[in-house]
Amino acid sequence: MNAVAAIKDTTYFDTLSAVDYLDARYASAKPTEVIDGALKYFGRRFALVSSFGAESAVLLHLAAQVSKDIPVLFLDTGKLFGETKRYRDQLIAELGLDDVRSLSPDVNAVNAKDPKGALWASDTNACCYIRKVVPLADALEGFEGWASGRKRFQGGVRSLLPHFEAADGRVKVNPLAFWTKDDVADYRDAHGLPQHPLVSEGFPSIGCMPCTDRIENGESERAGRWRGQTKTECGIHLTLNENNKILSSN
Repeated sequence: MNAVAAIKDTTYFDTLSAVDYLDARYASAKPTEVIDGALKYFGRRFALVSSFGAESAVLLHLAAQVSKDIPVLFLDTGKLFGETKRYRDQLIAELGLDDVRSLSPDVNAVNAKDPKGALWASDTNACCYIRKVVPLADALEGFEGWASGRKRFQGGVRSLLPHFEAADGRVKVNPLAFWTKDDVADYRDAHGLPQHPLVSEGFPSIGCMPCTDRIENGESERAGRWRGQTKTECGIHLTLNENNKILSSN
């Protein structure tokens, strides 16, 4: 069974119970308390997913205050900026992260569906699916909860994010859901965290190189992602079927 579709009703029921439990205790908590609560609940079945992008240092620093050995899953799609990989290495060293796992797409899937490496130009959803969605779904097998750096101020499907949500048989944790852009910047400055080198070049939101553009004054920070398309998410925060059709947002 495809890992993306491997969702059991019993697991989903337990996931809802977990969300209720965690929400009752940490719905209005600080980010470190949210992370600590999830870690205590799930133990080694809890991971953090990070793009090591423009604002990633903040969540990674917060998580490191709780535990430096929380597994951190990083999607190395084969299409990333070199700056992102170097920034990843810098943050791993500076924050003392002990368990960062780089995930790569299946070689056979890439060879079969994107042999020339240009699938992004004709079907961005399909490209994201084989390079991000499936590798992450496979890597999350065995985990019952995972956290990301999504925030309400980023807009779109993120505008109503809670701290905890049930999605695809797991609990998704959003420690920074209620933080503002100023909160993120103030925290980064207060702790002297290094900035992704591409931010100063006009990239406030950074993904794969072919699908990331600079933004103009007055544009939203994610306007440079998949510019000219209605696409706003890579797919790891959406429920997709095997034909890359959106079943639901989560």
